[in-house]
Amino acid sequence: MTTPPLPTATPVTRLAPSWFADVSVTTGDGEDAQAVGFPILAGGDVPAALEATTEALNRAGYTGAVGSTLAEPREQGPARVAVGLGEEGSLDAAAVRDAAAAFARAVPADAALAMHVPSPFPGGVAAAAAAIVEGVLLARHRFDLRSTAKPGDPVAVTSIVLVPADGDGDDVTAGAARGLVTARAALVSRDLAACPASLLTAEAMGEVATELGSAVGLDVEVTDLAGLVDLGCGGLLGVNRGSEREPRMVHLTYTPAGEPTGHLGLVGKGITYDSGGISIKPGDESHSQMKNDMTGAGAILAAMLVLPALACPARVDAWLMCTDNMPSGTAMQLGDVLTMRGGTTVEVINTDAEGRLVMADALVLAVEAGCDAIVDVATLTGACLRTFGTEVAGVMGNDPALVAAVSEAGNHADELVWELPLIASYASQLDSDIADLKNLGGPNAGAITAALFLERFVSGTPWAHIDIAGTAQAPAPDAWVNRGPTGFGARLLVDLVVNFQK
Repeated sequence: MTTPPLPTATPVTRLAPSWFADVSVTTGDGEDAQAVGFPILAGGDVPAALEATTEALNRAGYTGAVGSTLAEPREQGPARVAVGLGEEGSLDAAAVRDAAAAFARAVPADAALAMHVPSPFPGGVAAAAAAIVEGVLLARHRFDLRSTAKPGDPVAVTSIVLVPADGDGDDVTAGAARGLVTARAALVSRDLAACPASLLTAEAMGEVATELGSAVGLDVEVTDLAGLVDLGCGGLLGVNRGSEREPRMVHLTYTPAGEPTGHLGLVGKGITYDSGGISIKPGDESHSQMKNDMTGAGAILAAMLVLPALACPARVDAWLMCTDNMPSGTAMQLGDVLTMRGGTTVEVINTDAEGRLVMADALVLAVEAGCDAIVDVATLTGACLRTFGTEVAGVMGNDPALVAAVSEAGNHADELVWELPLIASYASQLDSDIADLKNLGGPNAGAITAALFLERFVSGTPWAHIDIAGTAQAPAPDAWVNRGPTGFGARLLVDLVVNFQK
């Protein structure tokens, strides 16, 4: 019996369609749109254009809470939609983003939307404008490989008009432009995580990075199997041993026009499909989601693509460590000892603890590149999912200032992280009888021992580790988050990198 040929590489436009989507974002009065959203504070005045009183809206089920909407269809002109902003004391960008998402969901058949920008606004109306664009586009995102459209599916948004208050036009225009850039990063990250593993192979990740990265001015270097052997990347090579596909390491570099404010390294786990290897996963729904085990690499790639548009002042190097993790006659076995980049030896206790192996090589490369700080992103441990659920990621690190910067960026992006301690005494769980360390600790504190493993490879460089195992996939839609891959991390990283200083 012969093995059937694997699918050929899919064009990049199918792997990351959101990057190529034509969306117009402008300012105006919104009267040419198909629907116009009117944001209203709870208990606030109802705009005259809605031709309704607060009491009438309440009788129809509108409450004014964040996410509450009431659409008023009209014979002529755009539909008018009351959109709740919640209480004035809790008004922030996250509330506006959620409100904009609710508005977009309330009119799923309309492709041309407009929304008034609340003014005055804490932090400035530019932040509100950016949040509106993000909320609308993220809520209406779809990654679809159907041959025919499914009746009732929301249509793609092709036009967003922001209606500024008097005197706010320039700030709203600037905020809207930024919102389009950051939304596109999150959408591309979602696209990649939603791709079936047979389409988004390690080779295909390299092709996406090369085509899109080169087009925006990034330096892109893709290392193949032979190159990885020369580099001594034993972690990535070990995980790849069971695969019919070659691994790829994608190295992206962004260099600012002026003197850099600092040099940040990003490391992403790019396991395009994680069967668990010899330590095979159970055949449940979580196994079927393992095509998204490259979400860390996807978020980093998406964030890197928008840095030129934002004139990021820091230099950024990113390493995406890409392979699938499959069982076969050549697969990595329990008890094997791998030699990582830099010479550290690792005894493999569980082949399903593979993400830390591929990232260890890249962490060493980031140190060798002289990065001032390193941040890695990975769907790393079920323990982090059990700890924080699906709405908060874990963060750990050896530098309080860097961990605080990650947390602040998460707050700005509404992609929340919570710090777990690196308990030094737990590192002894990684001791091996025959190698420098094992790739798995004990049955408890799995997120922490995984981070302690990674810390061994940063050589004291300021470093933070973001475990997105829980937040990478949403079980149900909520505000701007859709069911399925969330793109978590892309907007957080953009905020972190743009504000990074040595």
